[in-house]
Amino acid sequence: MAIAETSVRQDGQSLESWIDACAAHTRPDRIHWCDGSQAEYDAIVAEMLANKSLTQLNPATYPNSYLYRSDKSDVARTEEVTFICTERQRDAGITNNWMPPSQAQQRVWPLFKDAMRGRTMYVIPYLMGTPSSPFAKAGVELTDSPYVVLSMRTMTRMGQVALDHIRATGAYAPGLHSLGDLDPNKRFIMHFPEEEMVWSVGSGYGGNALLGKKCLALRLASYTARREGWLAEHMLILGLQDPTGNVTYMAGAFPSACGKTNLAMLVSPLEAQGYRVWTVGDDIAWMRIGPDGRLWAMNPEAGFFGVAPGTGADTNPNAIATAHSNTIFTNVALTAEKEPWWEGMTTGTPPAGMTDWLGQPYQYDPANKKVAAHANSRFTAPARQCPSISPHWEDPQGVPISAIIFGGRRARVAPLVYQSRSWEHGVYVGATMASETTAAATGKVGVVRRDPMAMLPFCGYNMADYFQHWLDMGQRVANAQGQRLTAPPAIFHVNWFRKGTDGKFLWPGFGQNVRVLRWMLERIQGRGAAQETPIGHVPTPDALDLEGLNLSPATVAALLHVDRNEWRTEALDSGRFLSEFGDDLPATLREQNSALLREVGWH
Repeated sequence: MAIAETSVRQDGQSLESWIDACAAHTRPDRIHWCDGSQAEYDAIVAEMLANKSLTQLNPATYPNSYLYRSDKSDVARTEEVTFICTERQRDAGITNNWMPPSQAQQRVWPLFKDAMRGRTMYVIPYLMGTPSSPFAKAGVELTDSPYVVLSMRTMTRMGQVALDHIRATGAYAPGLHSLGDLDPNKRFIMHFPEEEMVWSVGSGYGGNALLGKKCLALRLASYTARREGWLAEHMLILGLQDPTGNVTYMAGAFPSACGKTNLAMLVSPLEAQGYRVWTVGDDIAWMRIGPDGRLWAMNPEAGFFGVAPGTGADTNPNAIATAHSNTIFTNVALTAEKEPWWEGMTTGTPPAGMTDWLGQPYQYDPANKKVAAHANSRFTAPARQCPSISPHWEDPQGVPISAIIFGGRRARVAPLVYQSRSWEHGVYVGATMASETTAAATGKVGVVRRDPMAMLPFCGYNMADYFQHWLDMGQRVANAQGQRLTAPPAIFHVNWFRKGTDGKFLWPGFGQNVRVLRWMLERIQGRGAAQETPIGHVPTPDALDLEGLNLSPATVAALLHVDRNEWRTEALDSGRFLSEFGDDLPATLREQNSALLREVGWH
């Protein structure tokens, strides 16, 4: 039984009647339609301050900013209870948890019964993307969490602008969210891509509860994008300005802990030479083929939901500046001066007199290394406040993408940067991209985890079909609108984390990564020098501007080295990973893997 045949949402059902049906089931004490106004925001903040679910930060140093502490059992995305609900299991694929819609109706829908009793149901009409843009998509989230309301106001365009879009198009993605009783055993995040709908119950964490983000903008949108001939990707978007004033736009996919946000907000040490980085988006890119045959990308979000730990004035000064006002901090520590703090925010000994993320007094002890802020603590801030925000970040048509960057964390194997030979080869590079775990994450160092296009947790359908969709885009196959990608972006792979024999990083990273972006720009323009290797085009030692870095010739050689033995092992491991998709895997990717094996001398 399809969800559309149940009482939850029926074909042709009006927005109002759907809300009434959900309210009849969840039984809130009252219903509030959110208009996204400042007055509404202030009223909700005042209510949360009064019931002590929100703490005001120092108004002199962090104006209009607050600390929110979530339940200690509810601090991150819960992939094990995140499901794709399609009629056929094959359509969800092997990388997703699958549940048929009929089973979701029987197992999860009852958890919403009376779940909002004693609470307010907030009706959040929201828009992903710029109004009037062909990219824009509307959603309506019903929630009983005031924290979600405040966060969605920052992360999306909320209120009348969304209702206007719904009335003009007749389309919206319904999402029902309730905190429930926050019981981890009753926690589910359910996606119905065939209905373009989401249910979320039992969690208030952003990735599980802000339904416009990973749920709509990636899992549902990726499914729709395949059908309509575009891409919904877990990617940053940046613009690299050169000395002529021209800006070249690039999109980049990176697994966690690989410097994605830092790259998106990079402060260039080469700015005096005319190389400056502009931020368009830090997390999600919707990319469509333009009438000129190029790929055009938009950041559908209006804010940043950034990871706090590791973000500091040295590593990401633009992020620090962005979050100094109008920001909600989640699960960070609180200093005696009522300011947020987290590991990596400052150097040296942490401030004395802090309260940790659980609200308990914190005493720094280097012996036990107890953290003050949760490892997944966050800041939610308006994108417009970022000092490096691009003047074109809200352009309705998006920005033209000239390069796609894939990246991972590898101590060896992958060189600092290389360029794929073709679109098909680039899709193979993205499909097999990987990172190595750290001891802090798993207890084991160097365990390789494949994360295709950094979309493993976010692809809303069979990932083998996702690979084929990428191949189709570059093979000039016409989409549903008859458009063809006649000028596809160049595809690169980067690795900022290569180590020497002493175990230390060879590359300084952070702002110096602009030097690698500069080489990519030169390659796009047909100027950058490169040498052919078994894995693609790698810079010649003199192709990178390394002035002032004090890197020895041996270090540069190590950064760019491609070891055939290591890549033989890598290719075999990639082949095993791809084989897991069975007969669904596109033949082109098998051929690319075989070609790499031949290049590295495997017989």
